[in-house]
Amino acid sequence: MSRRHSAKKREILPDPKFNNLVLAKFMNCIMESGKKSVAERIVYGSLEIVASKTKMDPIVFFQEALDKIKPAVEVKSRRVGGATYQVPVEVRPARAQAVAMRWLKAAAEKRGEKTMEQKLAGELMDAHNERGTAIKKREETHKMAEANKAFAHFRW
Repeated sequence: MSRRHSAKKREILPDPKFNNLVLAKFMNCIMESGKKSVAERIVYGSLEIVASKTKMDPIVFFQEALDKIKPAVEVKSRRVGGATYQVPVEVRPARAQAVAMRWLKAAAEKRGEKTMEQKLAGELMDAHNERGTAIKKREETHKMAEANKAFAHFRW
C-alpha cells in the first residue's frame, strides 16, 4: 500500500444485459483466468433459475440478497503496546459490497449442486431467505465484533 497516493478507483462498465453496475462487479468477482464469457453465463444462468423459481425481478432479488449478506461491522487487528487487539470497526459501503460478493461466491462454490449456476442460484435464494453459508458468515462476523466491543476505544 502506497503511503504517498491512494489507489485510484477504476471505472467499470455496467453489464450488457441488465445495465447494472453491481452485477458487473459481481461478474468480475466470479470470473477466473480472465474468462468473462464463462462468468456471464454463470451469473445470467443463475439469475434465470432464480427468476423462474421465485417469479421476481432477478436484479431486485440479487440486490436484496446482497444487502442481507453485507456486514455492518467487522474486526481489525490493532497492535497496542505489546498486545494485539481485535478492534470492531464499521465497514465502508464499498468494502461491505465487495466482502458480500466474496462471501457469496465462496459459499456457492462449497454447495453440493451439479453446476455453478445452480449453486449460485441456491445460495442467492438462501441469502434472500436469511439462511445459508454467506448469511452465517455475516452473523459470525457480527458476533465477533460484539464480543470485542470492549476494545472499541482503540479505534482511530
